Amino acid sequence: MTRKDRTEGIFSRREVLDESERKQYYLIQLKELLRYAYRYSEDVKKRFDRAQFDVNKFRELSDLKHIPILKKKELIFLQSMGPRLGGLLTKDLGELRRIFMSPGPIFDPEDRSDDYWGWTEAFYASGFRSGDIAQITFNYHMAPAGLMFEEPLRNLGCSVVPAGPGSTNTQLEIMQKLRVSGYVGTPSYLMHLAQKAEEAGHNLRKDLFLEVAFVTGEKLSEKMRSTLEKKFDMIMRQGYGTADVGCIGYECFHREGLHVANRAFVEICHPDTGIPLKDGEVGEIVVTAFNKTYPLIRLATGDLAYIDRTPCPCGRTSPRLGGIVGRVDTTARIKGMFVYPHQVEQVISKFDEIKRWQIEVTNPGGIDEMTLYVEATDFQRGDELQHMFRERIKLRPTLKVLAPGALPPNVKPIEDKRKWD
Repeated sequence: MTRKDRTEGIFSRREVLDESERKQYYLIQLKELLRYAYRYSEDVKKRFDRAQFDVNKFRELSDLKHIPILKKKELIFLQSMGPRLGGLLTKDLGELRRIFMSPGPIFDPEDRSDDYWGWTEAFYASGFRSGDIAQITFNYHMAPAGLMFEEPLRNLGCSVVPAGPGSTNTQLEIMQKLRVSGYVGTPSYLMHLAQKAEEAGHNLRKDLFLEVAFVTGEKLSEKMRSTLEKKFDMIMRQGYGTADVGCIGYECFHREGLHVANRAFVEICHPDTGIPLKDGEVGEIVVTAFNKTYPLIRLATGDLAYIDRTPCPCGRTSPRLGGIVGRVDTTARIKGMFVYPHQVEQVISKFDEIKRWQIEVTNPGGIDEMTLYVEATDFQRGDELQHMFRERIKLRPTLKVLAPGALPPNVKPIEDKRKWD
């Protein structure tokens, strides 16, 4: 397959709608969604009634601003409020295909519809084509990431290796023996695989056969992208989404921002008021996926970005997110997993000898590293703490014990010192 085969073409006509067609498409999708959700979701009905929002008076896209935003962290509380995940769902749990659980904990329902998570057009835009062998290195246990990406790859005619994370030597052996052409995972893990392969004496261009990589779950720096593309002689593009709503945006070959997926309406809003901002202004990404089963209307992701509507050379006309520039709150996304301060506190509370704590996140060589600092006297339960941390948060930190008073007086729960240059 030539490079040109991977960089040209459009998967769906919805990607090239003109301005008036796109506006009409959004209006039709949102009208149907709002009416259906109000009728069948107890939580949506309560939200709309409290805001005195009448679904029958929804006429323009700007009317959506009258619905209060839904913070991602609220899902933890709301899902515990009764049947159907606290009324967030419009059908019974037994009618779903799968139910996952992400850190929080937050349950992530998957309906039985085709390409429920909406990643097919993202993989096509990234360069995956029929006949590719795609190695998925995301977790297949509890969290949805691994299975989330299988169906869209099958839709494109790709073969999937459900490798999951870890076991570096096995990952490289699979890549070599099966002549794997596509990688799916975090960019830092691919960098790790590249480093281990080179240490073992492999020539990444001759001994491995990667042609395309789809990465997500963490920030991709242009330096890391350039390094990996040159090492493997391949195309690397990124996607953006969450376990709550699925695909939100994705890069095309021209990598001029993230095309907003046609399965959702995206606003950039003021983090405090929820009021939509003008194009080009940085604010919080607020997503309304056209999902009648799990209608998380105006879900605030906590990520900061801006909208770019300038024409893209690829021909896709959807608005683009001009890169994810930061986080609204203290939550950090580390190695593809969200780490919440309250989760860390729940673990720390099991250890009376720990007085204070802080997480520091760095990325030497482009690979995320997490250090947990704790203040304690004669702390002897380090292994137990790390084990509980991994069980609860799915990540194992480097532990450093400090003397009481070593941390600053007003210490931030999570100190993100990662650099992306």
